[in-house]
Amino acid sequence: MTHYAQSFKALALAAALALPTMAFAADPAMMKGGMMVDHKGMTVYTFDQDASGKSMCSGECAKNWPPMMAPADAKADGKWSVIKRDDGMMQWAYDGKPLYTFVKDEKPGEMKGDGMKNVWHVVHESQK
Repeated sequence: MTHYAQSFKALALAAALALPTMAFAADPAMMKGGMMVDHKGMTVYTFDQDASGKSMCSGECAKNWPPMMAPADAKADGKWSVIKRDDGMMQWAYDGKPLYTFVKDEKPGEMKGDGMKNVWHVVHESQK
């Protein structure tokens, strides 16, 4: 085997080992069409009643506004942070605000929860 072939194999192996880590490091949501969406394309919301990086949406509220759950080992990165919910589970937050989806948004891009009861809001590009 030539030196180049060995180097190429070593590089390919390193890339294969690094890819799962790189995929995990992706942001939990992204901007699309001027608004934040999760990886399924569902609209992401904030709740005005949340304060100081604490979710105030639990029980029935969390059934209608599912929190964007984070893995237990998730790490803060830039404006992304992780908060601990009252039930001990971890939730993604952006710029200190816990993030949610809305159960009545049935298809990617729907924003049926925007402005709901004047306390639920889509995360927009201008907030990023």
